[in-house]
Parts: sequence; structure tokens; C-alpha cells
Amino acid sequence: MKKDYTILVPNMLPIQFGIALKIMKNYGYNMELLTTDGHDIIETGLKNVHNDTCYPALLSIGQLIHAIESGKYDTHKIALIMSQTGGGCRASNYIHLLRKALEKKGYDYIPVISLNFSGLEDNPGFKLTPQMLNQIAYGLLIGDLIMMLHNQCRPYEKVKGTSQKVVDICTRTISERFTGNRIIRYSEVKKLYQFVLDAFAKIPLDTSVKKKKVGIVGEIYVKFSPLGNNHLEDFLVSEGCEPVLPGLIDFCLYCIYNNVIDHKLYGRSLKAAMTNQMIYKFVLGKQKDMIQMIEKHGKFRPPQYFDHVRQLSKEIIGEGVKMGEGWLLPAEMVELITEGVKNIVCTQPFGCLPNHIAGKGMVRKIREKYPDANIVSIDYDPGASKINQENRIKLMLSTAEE
Repeated sequence: MKKDYTILVPNMLPIQFGIALKIMKNYGYNMELLTTDGHDIIETGLKNVHNDTCYPALLSIGQLIHAIESGKYDTHKIALIMSQTGGGCRASNYIHLLRKALEKKGYDYIPVISLNFSGLEDNPGFKLTPQMLNQIAYGLLIGDLIMMLHNQCRPYEKVKGTSQKVVDICTRTISERFTGNRIIRYSEVKKLYQFVLDAFAKIPLDTSVKKKKVGIVGEIYVKFSPLGNNHLEDFLVSEGCEPVLPGLIDFCLYCIYNNVIDHKLYGRSLKAAMTNQMIYKFVLGKQKDMIQMIEKHGKFRPPQYFDHVRQLSKEIIGEGVKMGEGWLLPAEMVELITEGVKNIVCTQPFGCLPNHIAGKGMVRKIREKYPDANIVSIDYDPGASKINQENRIKLMLSTAEE
């Protein structure tokens, strides 16, 4: 598979995924991130997946099949990859929906790789080693930093498009550092943090007008994916707001820590809990280093430490609630509110029960504790009107505080 195949990857986070795929190339995997957009993807998804299926599955599968049918690829020399969480969320079944769709279209010979860390499936020809995961973790941390600084600069840039140019320069430079059969040491990662901070600090900004800060939380795909949330970040910037997104590494830490909770609450394997505790401390330590560098730099607003975010969740919901985004979702809302970001868009696929419970279901409790919280829940699905979504957000913004 390494030698002959191109692995197609559905898009969710262009910056982080772009860096991660360059790292995978360093280990011999030719992976291509699909950046296709528009209504064609939705239509392809609707034709190949039941319309009551989760919206992220419909879009991801639609994007993959759209790529197959584009004529750009030799269908006998491509493979597809899909994450498989292994939890109670229907995301565990996306991969089976993809295989079923491929079979109906006559593409059942195309290999489908399950990206999972729970032993659900083995993938001959594709293996993630501890060293690869270590490098990918570094890449995701840097990607989170770029995303965060981009959102802090873009609404204030004097010359439109400057922030995006810096994103492109940083992403390209970092991707080059990770390629050429090089293993990046952590000391070099710290230098890359500084490089990114300095690059964004040089952008000419006009901060004379205070912008409304609007947090974005929710189900991971529609929270991050421009395709999934109708380019929500761009819309907020066009409305004179500063979007604020908690990073992907927080979700990774949430998933890792849940394996520790499983032992404490449900008596799952002690060995697995201890292993995950070690991984958790390792990633947490790297996140702390990044936050401290942002604090030391002084120009940008750092995120909160994940250990603190985890404690915030306990006043709203139990740690045993871990279907979908579980306790992390209300924790991120409280994190934003305590940072002064009191205007929040909670994104969720229509009919996503885990996130309706942990997201929309927790809003009243959060408002009781934080009366000035200004939260709107927005559902995304194939039949949802973009105009209605934007009008509801505009209504929330009309009462928003800066």
C-alpha cells in the first residue's frame, strides 16, 4: 500500500490535517487531503447514504465518492481512510456505511482503512507506530497554534488576506521541516512555536475597534469543518466578530483521559488506564509548554490548560458522560465564558443525540451559573437552510457583548 496507493482523506481541519499528512508522507504513505466543497458533495452524500444518517458521515462519504467519480484517480490505486471511534456514538459505524456505499456503486474493491485506537479492525499495509503518533501530536499542536493565531489576527488585519498568507507560509515551512525522512525533536518543535508566534506578530493590525468574540463549540466535525458548518468562521468574521475555537488537541486529551475514567468508573483494564495516564501526561505537558510560550510572548491570548478545563466540566456534568463530545462540550462552553467569550455558537448535526444532551441540554444549567452567557444552538443537516442558520446567529449577535 505504501508504494502503489494514494490514500484519500476527507477534510475536517485543513491546517492540522495538512501538516499531519505531510508527516505521514515521511513514513512512506502518500495521502491526499480532499478540499472539495459545495452542494455537489451534499448531493453525492444523499445519493449514497441514507438521509437520516449523521450529517458528518453523509459529508465525509459524499466527499470520498465524489473524488472517486471525478476521474482524477485510478480507482485500482487508491485507498480511503475513515476514523472509527469505538464509542457509543454512531461515528463507529461510518466506515460500514462507506463500504456499503462503495459496494452499491461497484467500488467494493477499493480498500477502506479504519483509523482507530481500540483494536476494532486491523489494516494490512497501514500501521501507526508510537514514533509516528509522537510526530503527529507535535504537528497537531503547531496546527492548533496556527489556527488560534489566525483567528485572533484575521478580524483586525489592515490588509485583507495577510493572515491567510502567514498561515500558508507557516504551514508550508512546518510541513517541510517534517519531511525528508527527518524526525523532529521536541527542542525544534519549540523553535517552530516561536517561529509561528513571531510570524503572526508581524501582521499589521487595527485594534482600535473592539470586535465581538464568538466561541464555536459542538460536535467535532461541524465545529471545525468549513464544509460541515457552512464556513461559520468566515461568516462570523464578515459580521465583524472574532471567532474563538478550542483546539483539536483538547479533543485528543479528552479521548485519552476517558480511558482513565473507564477504569475509575467502570472497572475497565488497569493496564490500559495506566498506559493512557502516561500518554495523557505526555501530551498535557507539551500543551502546557505551548501555552507558556504564548504567555511569555505576550501579544496573543493563550487557551486555558486542559487540566483546568477538565475541572470546569465537573460543575456542570459528570465525567462518565462521554458519548460523542460528552463532558468536553459543556466544559469548553464554560472555558470560553470564564475567558470572557460569552457569545457562543453550539454546532451540532441534526438528530445527534449525544451532543444534543451534552450541548443544548446543558445550556440552561450553564445559564443558571453564568447568567450573562449568550448561547445559540445551531443544527446542521442536508435540509437545513443556511439563511435560517445565519439569521439565528445574527439574532444572537444583536444581543452580544464585546
